Amino acid sequence: MTILTVALPALTVKLFSCGTYRIVKLLVSNMGGSECCLKCLSGIPYASLIATILLYAGVALFCGCGHEALSGTVTILQTYFDVVRSPADALDVFTMIDIFKYVIYGVAAAFFVYGILLMVEGFFTTGAIRDLYGDFKITTCGRCVSAWFIMLTYIFMLAWLGVTAFSSLPVFMYFSIWNTCQNTTLLESSNVCFDLRQYGIVSINEEKKLCTASENFIKMCESNELDLTFHLFVCALAGAGAAVIAMVHYLMVLSANWAYVKDACRMQKYEDIKSKEEQELHDIHSTRSKERLNAYT
Repeated sequence: MTILTVALPALTVKLFSCGTYRIVKLLVSNMGGSECCLKCLSGIPYASLIATILLYAGVALFCGCGHEALSGTVTILQTYFDVVRSPADALDVFTMIDIFKYVIYGVAAAFFVYGILLMVEGFFTTGAIRDLYGDFKITTCGRCVSAWFIMLTYIFMLAWLGVTAFSSLPVFMYFSIWNTCQNTTLLESSNVCFDLRQYGIVSINEEKKLCTASENFIKMCESNELDLTFHLFVCALAGAGAAVIAMVHYLMVLSANWAYVKDACRMQKYEDIKSKEEQELHDIHSTRSKERLNAYT
């Protein structure tokens, strides 16, 4: 037990300095693992795996919390602000919320598939580097796929930045209401009103106000719906931020993989040319040896 405790700091330093393959090799060799287990673990793209986990966590947090926060918003608008759903042909706030919910469904499905594709690309790139000096041949198609994923991931990163900025708007609005509810004792002498027209939720012709002196405002502050919806929007904002970080992580991984594959392709061409030259020199040497032997005989 003492030997393990002393060896851990030095082992940790060696892990971070020697790369993923040496990490797995050192751990498996110390634990007495088989060569087959070592080969399987060395082929896992750990950087892509971390980025995929972060992406799935961020998308799940954004989609799940965002969907429930939108449902809570509908309840708050109908119960406390007395906002009525317009006819089916009109485009009101409730229709927009329904559209956002469908967009959330699409985002969850799309990025689930995209995360799998990036993991597959990471596995193939890791295999390309590992089998560079074996039978594996790096093709131009593989480099084009990596470049395409880089461009697509960059676009998605910009999209998630926009989603993060957009998600901060309901957080700000709910924070204003939530903060007012937390300080109702300081506002007894004044009457502060929240007008939905200021936020663009209703049209200018509709007057939907909720003042601190009204009974609906007191009920809303005492209920759990406001507090829950506000914190759900905060979690959705955090999920969007995590998705942005995951996209940046993917960009770094994909750029590194593309550079590795490009260098590996050049190295493969160099090895092919070198082997051909060595074969030609060997053939020339064999031919001259035969000529000398024939001339001697």
